[in-house]
Amino acid sequence: MRLTAAGRELLLRGAATLGEDLSPTIHLFERLYARLTSVNQKINLTSLREERDIVLKHFLDSLTCLTSGLLEGPLEVVDVGTGAGFPGLPLKIVRPSLRMHLLEATRKKLRYVEETCALLGLKGTAFIWGRAEQVAHQPEYRERFDRAVIRAVGPMGQISELCLPLLKVGGYLIAQKGPEVAQELEGVAQGLKPLGGVLEEVKELELPESGDQRRLVIIKKVAATEPRYPRRPEVIARHGLF
Repeated sequence: MRLTAAGRELLLRGAATLGEDLSPTIHLFERLYARLTSVNQKINLTSLREERDIVLKHFLDSLTCLTSGLLEGPLEVVDVGTGAGFPGLPLKIVRPSLRMHLLEATRKKLRYVEETCALLGLKGTAFIWGRAEQVAHQPEYRERFDRAVIRAVGPMGQISELCLPLLKVGGYLIAQKGPEVAQELEGVAQGLKPLGGVLEEVKELELPESGDQRRLVIIKKVAATEPRYPRRPEVIARHGLF
């Protein structure tokens, strides 16, 4: 399925409100759209089916990460739980100098992302199969990355515990959340301490065109994470850090 003229215009217009000119890369988004909608008929990659929803809630929503100002230059970035490649693939398209590592526990989704990167000719990408709580204890990945991005579906305490051990000191976690995140940040300062993190900013923004409220939670890694973190998933669920 091809992106329609209306979908193309929506993407260009929405990106422009974020300060991004997608004219040089629009052909890659068109190919990404065609690939996603085709494979999604065979593999459940996304529940979104309508063109407008995919453009707004996958493509443009991913690009809101750029408003952090923290994704410029040849950085080592890990997209934790990338799923069908969001936010990692749109970010890589628009910022090709990023060295994007896409981490996903579901093998068929990671295979899709790997094949899609090859199809789009996205160089400087790597693929990590596994769960974040296990990968973060592997020496080759622990405290390796400059940035971690995540489309966050769980509480910020759990997200922080999974992502901060992957970051080097001086790195940043950029978590995409909804407006309800303020309630999740009670006790954040004390909770982040053993992870080596400090809350730097909660950036308020609106999704282009739809006006849906979004938040970017930005956490800086200022010290090494204590070795026991992240804990097992069931422990994290029962005993949150905040």
